[in-house]
Amino acid sequence: MTRTLDPAARLARAAEVLRRIDQPEPPPLRTFPKGKLLTGVDLGTAYLVLVVLDEQGVPLAGEYQFAQVVRDGLVVDYVGAVDRLSAMKTRVEARLGRELDEAASSFPPGVPRAEVRATANVVEAAGLRCDQLVDEPSAANALLGLQNGAIVDVGGGTTGIAIIEDGRVVYTADEATGGTHFSLVIAGALDLSFEEAEETKKDPAQQARLLPVVRPVMEKVAGITARHLEAYQAQGGRVVEQITLVGGTSAFAGMAGVVQNFTGLATEVPDWPMFVTPLGIALCNRPGEGTE
Repeated sequence: MTRTLDPAARLARAAEVLRRIDQPEPPPLRTFPKGKLLTGVDLGTAYLVLVVLDEQGVPLAGEYQFAQVVRDGLVVDYVGAVDRLSAMKTRVEARLGRELDEAASSFPPGVPRAEVRATANVVEAAGLRCDQLVDEPSAANALLGLQNGAIVDVGGGTTGIAIIEDGRVVYTADEATGGTHFSLVIAGALDLSFEEAEETKKDPAQQARLLPVVRPVMEKVAGITARHLEAYQAQGGRVVEQITLVGGTSAFAGMAGVVQNFTGLATEVPDWPMFVTPLGIALCNRPGEGTE
């Protein structure tokens, strides 16, 4: 019987799968999957993510780790990216009981074509054929399935905006400002190293007291979003009525409220926003579904 999962169920299943990698030696799957595997690789500014779905789109296995190998969509540590991804691939294959031979990956809007190919080169050097490269907003919507609205992907280094009309991405933009800026502000305010600030930022128990510190950065994200929505409407586009935040930085408590108050638009964050784009990338790992 074919299993189908809606976006919320896929995210919940992915969270269950990815939590297991926190164990010192994650166990292999009880039943090894058959059929085509859909693999997605997300080379983010702060995190490198590898996820594997079955052919119905059900998450099976994955891994993620902090890795500053990309900056503003550009690969700045090619060797480090290949080494980390190769090791992640080997560990995930051990849990799946079979080899991975291909993967889709992604790029932020506006990245030069030469740098887009650099992303594919990392994936292929790690032993995965990369025939599909998809822009990050389209990848996110491959999972979310929005018909109308805006997806704002707040990553480690940049904020990407995509406007969706009738299920299609009709406008994209990407500007510097993201989770790295949160960490820099926290480090300065609390006299911490960047690494200490990064860990403090991710601790949910600390986020309420940190909200006044990072609010100006959140408002900058909201301002970037509002400016691009206004630019699109000035071109004759529809009025956007709802914003969906994705990306790991969106998980910071209070982020949606700040963006909603600033823009005046209903704003929501799906569960496990860090994995929306990687899961969408994997869903695009089908012939003819990439944009490159």
